[in-house]
Amino acid sequence: MNIEPTDSPRPALEHAPKNSRSKARQPFLLALALACGVLLGANPFRPSDQNPDLTARGYLKFKEILSYVDRDYVDSVNAEELSDYAISRMLERLDPHSVFIPAKQQQQASSFLQSDYDGIGVEFNLFRDTVTVVAPLSDGPAERAGLQPGDRILAVNGQRVSGVHTTTEQMFGKLRGPRGSAVLLQVLRRGQPRPLNVQVTRNRIPNSSVDVAYMVDNQTGYIKVSRFASGTYDEFKSALGDLRRQGLARLVLDLRGNPGGYLDRATKMADEFIGGTKKIVYTDGKGDQYDTQTFSRVVGEFEEGALVVLVDEGSASAAEVLAGALQDHDRALLVGRRTFGKGLVQQPIALNDGSELRLTIARYYTPSGRSIQKSYRGGLAQYEQDLQNRQRHGEFFHADSIHFADSLRYRTAHGRTVYGGGGIMPDLFVPRDTTAHSAYYTRLQSLNLVREYALTYYQEHKAELEGLRFEHFNQSFRITDVQLQQLAAKAARDGVPQNAADLRRSAALLRNQLKALIARSAYGKSAYYQVLNQEDLEMQQALRAVQEPSTTAMLGLLGK
Repeated sequence: MNIEPTDSPRPALEHAPKNSRSKARQPFLLALALACGVLLGANPFRPSDQNPDLTARGYLKFKEILSYVDRDYVDSVNAEELSDYAISRMLERLDPHSVFIPAKQQQQASSFLQSDYDGIGVEFNLFRDTVTVVAPLSDGPAERAGLQPGDRILAVNGQRVSGVHTTTEQMFGKLRGPRGSAVLLQVLRRGQPRPLNVQVTRNRIPNSSVDVAYMVDNQTGYIKVSRFASGTYDEFKSALGDLRRQGLARLVLDLRGNPGGYLDRATKMADEFIGGTKKIVYTDGKGDQYDTQTFSRVVGEFEEGALVVLVDEGSASAAEVLAGALQDHDRALLVGRRTFGKGLVQQPIALNDGSELRLTIARYYTPSGRSIQKSYRGGLAQYEQDLQNRQRHGEFFHADSIHFADSLRYRTAHGRTVYGGGGIMPDLFVPRDTTAHSAYYTRLQSLNLVREYALTYYQEHKAELEGLRFEHFNQSFRITDVQLQQLAAKAARDGVPQNAADLRRSAALLRNQLKALIARSAYGKSAYYQVLNQEDLEMQQALRAVQEPSTTAMLGLLGK
């Protein structure tokens, strides 16, 4: 970890006379030594050798103030909540990613990185304060119990969840639980005169982080990785092997919106693409305790063959490590927009009460020496506004709005210029498509009206959709002008006034999204992405790049 130098060296202290200053300090030093001994004996934390006195004084000061507040403050207080708040604010002064997670939130925070959970296996959404099933997991407990897309869940175990402002997190809490336990759902189904009671027995549910893998054509594969969870590498290996058996010769790896996760899953994935013994990432912490270097070491499944990686401002942390390593070794072409810029390493530390401290202990660097972490000198509030500032400055729309200092220039293995300074800048910039977006479109999306219309359409045409193979649906199905007008009329009834000009402007985007959402209910998640990607600008640019005859020719696009 880089340590900022002080403005000037500390002056040497003059020796105090033995008969005055040293005697005056003896009681204080004795008390401080005793305090340090108590701390060391009762707490697993060990102060560093650099400032044990300051650490002990800070601990005692906090303890004293909390005792006064708890005992003498005019109103009753929750001392534990105050402590949690104080700890969180203290960590904010360090960096944006050192965080304290209270015990009651720790399980939910950790579940993001798990590859399975105990629950009923259902994808749902909230339409006008009603929990609606989007799709039950194939062969999962919910599907076996008979839940169908479009079912509206009115109550869980007798407790009403419709019309009472239930949140997504609250529904997760109600539907998940120990495997083998039962949950009773009251469900309203289209065409049924009264609600149905459906009992579902919870089981272990896979929580896949490889959202989809399919062949775009007879040589080109596509894999989307949404996060780096405990099972991500195994899922990726399985998906890659399946595509190889289908004739994979070139690959588009989609890391857009991937917030990261376990570093070792990302480096193992990088090893599948990078041959020989090459550096993938290194970390630099305080001293050398947390300094690490990770190298490729196995013979990977796809060390040759054209490779394109899709990234955007939502790609962060471990996703940036993977993208940066592939770029630095000229193994892949990066397409999209500059990544988030999260290059701090957190160590999870379990605390005695079940809470968790995630403390930054090092920084990530790409093989060429680029620091991934963007600046946070302006404080947490400014840091959290970074993506909005990028949009305001035009970075999402114009590559020339991004300026890098010469000091941030680095070279890849083949001598191409890349830049540091926070985030990974792609080789081919693709701006956000704003031509089809409008205020009307944004309003439809924010109220979930597009998803609701698609789900209703699926319910009304379920029989004919089940009679079509996906390939036939994908080639022949079209959203008509009449259906767009039906969507607009429904939105008007829900309080969104019709806007003919904005509807025309967003028509192509709405058609594609409605078709993809209908495909999701009828044919599954893979169908959803296949439809969506057909109109995606970044995906189309990636396909043009990856379909170059070889990686060498692909890098030739960059002038190498």
